[in-house]
Amino acid sequence: MKDKIPLRLARRIGLAAQGFGDARPAGPITRRHVHKVLSRIGLLQIDSVSVVVRAHYMPLFSRLGPYPRDLLDTAATSRKRALFEYWAHEASFLPVETYPLLRWRMERAARHEEMYKGLAKWAQRNMRLIDDIYNEVVARGPIAASDIDGAKGSGGWWGWSDEKHAFEWLFWAGRITTASRRGFQRLYDLPERVLPAHIYNIPAPDPAEAHRELLRISARALGVATAGDLRDYFRLSPADMKGRIEELVESGELLPVRVEGWTQPAYLHHQARMPRKVEARALLAPFDPVVWERSRAERLFNFRYRIEIYTPAAKRQYGYYVLPFLLGDRIAARIDLKTDRPAGVLRVLAAYAESGAPAHTAEALAEELRLMAQWLELERVEVLPAGDLAQALADTLAS
Repeated sequence: MKDKIPLRLARRIGLAAQGFGDARPAGPITRRHVHKVLSRIGLLQIDSVSVVVRAHYMPLFSRLGPYPRDLLDTAATSRKRALFEYWAHEASFLPVETYPLLRWRMERAARHEEMYKGLAKWAQRNMRLIDDIYNEVVARGPIAASDIDGAKGSGGWWGWSDEKHAFEWLFWAGRITTASRRGFQRLYDLPERVLPAHIYNIPAPDPAEAHRELLRISARALGVATAGDLRDYFRLSPADMKGRIEELVESGELLPVRVEGWTQPAYLHHQARMPRKVEARALLAPFDPVVWERSRAERLFNFRYRIEIYTPAAKRQYGYYVLPFLLGDRIAARIDLKTDRPAGVLRVLAAYAESGAPAHTAEALAEELRLMAQWLELERVEVLPAGDLAQALADTLAS
């Protein structure tokens, strides 16, 4: 094994690890396909913004094509659930097998650690209310926070009611979990009533072993990565990382390498695929693992990416909700996209080509947009005349 990896090979390794080295299924997409993707990437970051579609639905579409979205819903809410919700890389859907590996985080949260400081300080002053809310869940679950009198806040965590704070603390501490959802609102119940018994009753590994296993999942999902990339996947602290990578290097599971152009040491997963070519074509959610760590996206793709939702409109460079477009092993374009459901339109508000984008970028992007419109049950795609790729994209769609 060479100790230096060309950047283009590093891109292909990373994309193959994320499932982009395989062709999309030719036939009907089933629960088995969904489980294969989830076992490969390890988690789906949950986000409430539905400008296009809620972000946790997108990574499966990016890798599988137009799959039935209820496959994900069923995996996360059915009696034979395959997923649970917890804080991993932000709020996430995770395979239920990961549950024991995060018990250490729940135990720390129960000690008012490993959570937002404001919530921890509030909880220390309000444990009686927290116990009252827990007893309500025991008696009435599954219930939403809004089902409790007085639990309607003004929006945002800083506007939460005391009751909503209590639900969130209990969720973070692992004393309650998501049983299902009402729209996007969580319905909470006890984990022992929600999770499969054989998962819930597994003894939790000690924190060091849990951290090693989470790093193994991260390394498989990334293919080749810096220590910072590996740490970020499950938001492990530097203290929790101390010595863990070295142990995986010693066991032969991680191979130290240098990647062309990277200033930091990197680690290659010992089973990483090294394809000669990656022929991907996918729109990526802002919270897709390929791009969620923005410095990694810059190192791998020379792609500077920032989500501009909270940037004033006049100061936005590319748009409100911008999706990168992966073509081959490069990010070839980015588009500001919006779903107009009443009109049945998938609307491209702006489209920009990246430097060195292939000549067929507009054609490939048009095909992907048609596929997305079909998946979202929209009638057509419209392109507004903003961005240097907009005209070519509009002409391609029109033809």
